[in-house]
Amino acid sequence: MKTVTIYTDGACSGNPGPGGWGAILMYGPHKKELSGGERQTTNNRMELTGVITALEALNEPCIVELYSDSKYVIDGLDKGWAKGWRARGWVKSDKKPALNPDLWGRLLDLCEKHTVHLHWVKGHAENPYNNRCDQLAVAESQKFK
Repeated sequence: MKTVTIYTDGACSGNPGPGGWGAILMYGPHKKELSGGERQTTNNRMELTGVITALEALNEPCIVELYSDSKYVIDGLDKGWAKGWRARGWVKSDKKPALNPDLWGRLLDLCEKHTVHLHWVKGHAENPYNNRCDQLAVAESQKFK
């Protein structure tokens, strides 16, 4: 399987409010930037959408090195929270409804197709790819102002 490196980020001006996401996919010498946004959304929805859209852009099952500054995304996958929410009918362990089940369901399905290795990176730090994803996400969110 091909190994693809993906960086993603989400942004929201107000929470909820206008939001955007950005992603960078890298394979060998190839690099592709993706971005999008929504008029009324949340930061967490944008973080999830960035990851989902990047994974959906892959044409075949891949090994994915996924980098995100979102603890919500990384912990939701890495700690098995999202799988547990789905198994309980999108109910968290505290009996409250899990947020964003539509997006989490899509992401879990994609993680079954690809072999995803998760990496948390500090946001707004010295990582040029994370910073570029942030620029893409913010630019998309500003289109709705």
